[in-house]
Amino acid sequence: MNREIIVKAGEIVEKNTGRGTSCVLALIDPDGYPTASAITAAKAEGISWVAFCTGLNGPKAGRIRKCRRASVCFSDDYNITLVGTIELVTDPEVKKEMWYGGLANHFSGPDDPDYCVLRFKTERYSLMLDGKEARGTL
Repeated sequence: MNREIIVKAGEIVEKNTGRGTSCVLALIDPDGYPTASAITAAKAEGISWVAFCTGLNGPKAGRIRKCRRASVCFSDDYNITLVGTIELVTDPEVKKEMWYGGLANHFSGPDDPDYCVLRFKTERYSLMLDGKEARGTL
């Protein structure tokens, strides 16, 4: 049954990428406290990994430089909570691949030097879909 829930959760995550739908990204601040903020997912591969886009000189990037531990939560009439690590990616090809229209409100284009990609890799999950729960590690 876990496999069925994991697949459905992955479909939900993928459906909510690049569309302006927010999820919550939690990072550890420099004082060791969790901070959570709404952010749009740019792309995902099921629940295995999720990519986000942000400013290289912004607070999210600064927090990631100090601590790579993170959590992502998608919720509506479901709860998809993922825990893992996150990294800053500045590779030009990755930046182009992750670019979506809504980013034009914040950056001049995929070549903007302040634009970067955050790549989150799931290590463990807690899912609640259709009244069913699944917890585990990837």
